[in-house]
Amino acid sequence: RIVCNMGEMADPIQLKDEGNKHFQAGEVDKAIECYTKATKLCKDKKVLAVIYRNRSACFLKKESYTNAASDASKAIDVDAADVKALFRRCQALEKLDKLDMAFKDVQRCSTIEPKNKTFLETLRRLGAEIQAKTTFSTDSRVQNMFDILLDEEMDKDKKEKAANNLVVLAREDAGAERIFQNNGVPLLLDMLETGKVEMVLAAIRTFAGMCTGHKARTMAIIHLVGIDKLCSIMAVDNEDIALATSDLFQCINDSLTGGDQRIYGKEEALVLDASKDLKSILMALLEMVASKKVSGHGRDQALNLLCRNVPRKDKKDHDHSKSLFTIDHGLKKILKVCGQIPDLPDQLPMTENTQLIASVLLDKLWDDLRCDPERDHYREFDPNDMDRNIHAINALSGLLQGPFEVGNQLVGRQGIMEMMVALCGSEREVDQMVAVEALIHSSTKMSRASFIITNGVSLLKDIYKKTKNEKIKIRALVGLCKLGSAGGDDYSMRQFAEGSTEKLAKQCRKWLCNSAMDTKTRKWAIEGLAYLTQDADVKDDFVEDEPAMKAMFELAKSKDKTILYAVACTLVNCTNSYEKKDIMPELVQLAKFSKQHVPEQHPKDKKDFIQKRVKRMLKGGVISALTVMVKADNLLLTDQTKEMLARVFLALADDAKDRGMICAHGGGKALIPLALEGSAIGKIRASHALAKIAAVSNPEIAFPGERIYEVVRPLVSLLHPERDGVQNYEALLSLTNLAGLNDKLRVKILKEKALPEIEQYMFEDHDHIRQAATECMCNLVTCKEVQDRYLEDGNDRLKLLVLMCAEDDEKLQRAAAGALAMLTAAQKKLCTKMTLVTLQWMEILQRLILHDQPQIQHRGLVIVYNILNSDDNELAKKLIESEILEILTVIGKAMDNPKRQLVIDVARTCLVKAMDLGLIKPFTTPS
Repeated sequence: RIVCNMGEMADPIQLKDEGNKHFQAGEVDKAIECYTKATKLCKDKKVLAVIYRNRSACFLKKESYTNAASDASKAIDVDAADVKALFRRCQALEKLDKLDMAFKDVQRCSTIEPKNKTFLETLRRLGAEIQAKTTFSTDSRVQNMFDILLDEEMDKDKKEKAANNLVVLAREDAGAERIFQNNGVPLLLDMLETGKVEMVLAAIRTFAGMCTGHKARTMAIIHLVGIDKLCSIMAVDNEDIALATSDLFQCINDSLTGGDQRIYGKEEALVLDASKDLKSILMALLEMVASKKVSGHGRDQALNLLCRNVPRKDKKDHDHSKSLFTIDHGLKKILKVCGQIPDLPDQLPMTENTQLIASVLLDKLWDDLRCDPERDHYREFDPNDMDRNIHAINALSGLLQGPFEVGNQLVGRQGIMEMMVALCGSEREVDQMVAVEALIHSSTKMSRASFIITNGVSLLKDIYKKTKNEKIKIRALVGLCKLGSAGGDDYSMRQFAEGSTEKLAKQCRKWLCNSAMDTKTRKWAIEGLAYLTQDADVKDDFVEDEPAMKAMFELAKSKDKTILYAVACTLVNCTNSYEKKDIMPELVQLAKFSKQHVPEQHPKDKKDFIQKRVKRMLKGGVISALTVMVKADNLLLTDQTKEMLARVFLALADDAKDRGMICAHGGGKALIPLALEGSAIGKIRASHALAKIAAVSNPEIAFPGERIYEVVRPLVSLLHPERDGVQNYEALLSLTNLAGLNDKLRVKILKEKALPEIEQYMFEDHDHIRQAATECMCNLVTCKEVQDRYLEDGNDRLKLLVLMCAEDDEKLQRAAAGALAMLTAAQKKLCTKMTLVTLQWMEILQRLILHDQPQIQHRGLVIVYNILNSDDNELAKKLIESEILEILTVIGKAMDNPKRQLVIDVARTCLVKAMDLGLIKPFTTPS
């Protein structure tokens, strides 16, 4: 038995050794007492770590696991590779049931000593325990969620929480698999059977998570649930359920057509052939299109799914069999939707968007066909064969709004115009309404409009005057509006007498402001204005009528998305942002001489009038309306509509003073999706508008959060040689602005391969573009990738920068000198290389440090300091032996001056550096 008088001991090493003897003798409490005393006396960190590690072993023996872990951690803090302390903490944490943390410690132990069998066995055992515990925990959580959801008496809040948890769990592959393996599908079917909206939504969204990116599981779910079952759920009259089921179908389609990247091996071709399932889904969706059992929301989603997944996304893909199959089995069904008359009894349930979505689908299918024989399927449709003339004419309207070429050919068939005229003369108001709509849609082409002006204007005027039904009256008015604007903005081609179009527009504005009328009828007033605002007098009157303008903006925010195109047309007309060809004066003279028609511009279509209209529209809240329109997650926001919205944004951003207002109302954020998706012209216009905003605004305010990184790609696209000079210039300005913010943005600009384009524009003849490109480069040179390009041999990059420092343009000189100063500071080799690229380097440097602009002078002095600091003693000596020493001395001796202090300080620093190098001696006065 060991006896010690700890009161006599003051040496921590002795106390540690005594503690070790007690531990070996099994006297754990006495060992702890010795170690505790030692910790209070010990000043050496390494010895203290050993004491803590030893006391940790004592606490493990005493089963005091919290203390054991704490002491081991203190030892690890001193030495992170202390394998004994790590393993002791692992043992303690395992006993405390903190398996994840224990696993990490033993993992580190096995990394340090990979051949230690104890560590490897513990690692394997803990790994298995964690897996089992996680699986058991997840399984019990899944079962618990279902128990809560299917318990009739359970609290509503608990049910909602369980439903949300189930959806979140299903989004992770491991969670989705646990739900699937734990009898999840039958339980989810039970939730669907309850018929309760919250339960159905939770089940559908969980199924969507389970189907995402997993082909085998998706196919199993399809067969367990059934396509018909899913279609019946999407058919219910609930917008949220229809949308959620549509998302589920999209997840299924994506997984079955390439969304799953797993490798299944040889069995894949046999076991996972999804072609039958995809065909069954397509047939089921086509059945939904014309079924009376399907709600309007369900029909919309069926049509949306067909629009998204049937036509080819890439025309280079030769397989368009889905489009041919859809036309063979579904064309009549889609046309039936177009032919429905909501005002008649026994019609298909529809929303305000259904028929236009059907028209969009017809257009996409037509566009996906490759040759005339394939298009003959469309042309086989004969309006005379339909059950009733009224449905035939309405179906024709649907075609005219979709594949116009087909509709236009049908209008030209014998008897079709006569059918329209006969319906116009009918005593039934519904016949008149359908016929007038068809006349409106068929008069899009100038030639057709001329025919109808000759044959149908009197008819429309008659209907307009005689009918008491406001819905027909407004449609007849729109017909007259469209025919009255058939000459476009050509002032000399007015179809009606002077003042007639203004009267029509006044009536449209009156209806637009009448909130008592239903949205669908007021929508027609905007349709009328979309045509009439081609007349400059009408544009001016409309923007002056603030209530009418605000009423249109409010309607643009409504759920009825069929209104988007008409609003976009009206805004394009009011801002004159439509495509306008430049006409050469010589050609105008030639046309006049040969007595040909020459378009004339309305006096109110000149720039000052356009600017006034833009200001009034901004004041009226056009930006908030545009941002809502852009957010429309709907197929009705077509590429053509997006292009028009982009044109409007560009026109609104023309004046730099207005760009702050555009940003404040979310215009910057709204432009990003327009610049990334849509037609080629639309993306360019939106990108240009983004460039205008980013060039003069604080990008962090204009594009908050992560959106700022999405702006880079559209801006870089404007650097393409095919873009015009203004677009190049404003893109460079905005990229300069972004590059000045942070490294992450600079890296993003380089990743988008903008550097070669920026370098190219530095050689541009145009002064403004060259200056903007150099300023942009100045902000990018802090990146290692850019510096490496300047270090490369066999190019004139560095030479160009040095020569630019001698330019007369002060902005260009400042940017080039700034870039050179940062490059020579970051890469000392460039100081030497700079003197080799041109013989004029010394003269240029002298010119910089003698400049009367402090900013340019400061940059020149920084370059001088960088050369002195470059470790090239010969170069530094050459510099000091030149006139530069005299210039530095004069600047350094100057009196302190707040306006030039930065320059004076750098000159003094250069002189101090020269003294340190022994190139000059300090000035001393004789005693």
